[in-house]
Amino acid sequence: MARLAAVPAGPGLHPPAPGPPPGGEEVVRGIAVEKFDIVKKWGINTYKCTKQLLSERFGRGSRTVDLELETQIELLRETKRKYESVLQLARALTAHLYSLVQTQHALGDAFADLSQKSPELQEEFGYNAETQKLLCKNGETLLGAVNFFVSSINTLVNKTMEDTLMTVKQYETARLEYDAYRTDLEELSMGPRDAGAVSRLDAAQSQFQSHKDKYEKLRADVAIKLKFLEENKIKVMHKQLLLFHNAISAYFAGNQQQLEQTLKQFNIKLKTPGAEKPSWLEEQ
Repeated sequence: MARLAAVPAGPGLHPPAPGPPPGGEEVVRGIAVEKFDIVKKWGINTYKCTKQLLSERFGRGSRTVDLELETQIELLRETKRKYESVLQLARALTAHLYSLVQTQHALGDAFADLSQKSPELQEEFGYNAETQKLLCKNGETLLGAVNFFVSSINTLVNKTMEDTLMTVKQYETARLEYDAYRTDLEELSMGPRDAGAVSRLDAAQSQFQSHKDKYEKLRADVAIKLKFLEENKIKVMHKQLLLFHNAISAYFAGNQQQLEQTLKQFNIKLKTPGAEKPSWLEEQ
């Protein structure tokens, strides 16, 4: 079979260079223009909001104020700070109780060992060992209650309250934007009314209405979340404060039965006696 030899390209003949697919340049150009518009809008919005913020701080600009809502927001922030303090103290109490229980456990083991090795003091070491074991058991039960208290307060503070405050931050940003575009619209309204000014005024009116709608929606969202948060806080704290009071009172009164009943009342389950006992702090 005859072989087909490659025919060399003649002078001036070259394979076509790869180019962009049909319409590729238009797509790339469109993406670039879109990104430029986004950056441009972001820059304008940032400039307007920064200008509004500075004018408010220096007392030159007006600020939209919802006194009732802002009072509730400030109360929430103050409540959160106080609850964080309670949470910190409750965690410290848990650490101290855990250390106490561990010490009582070790002391009970030492008394039990000495009871076996000291016949002349066997009875004395023996009942001290039993006392430490009972105290250790009650301490572990109390730790279960306090740990449950800490976990519930942590959820309330760092999840429920924090979620509401995130919406508050969005609302405060929307308020600043609303006032910035309101101020811009007011300034344009007082200017000349040539053809270019009318066009800018229409655009400013549209942007103002958009930010006004966003602001009013977030204001309503914050009001609803604050209402539900207050209801949830009362419900949670009523249960947790009752648990804390009953458990602490029973423990220091030496009422083992009441202490165990308190945990059953709040459906708190402890580790089984034979299971490995991790630090209660590890479960925070």
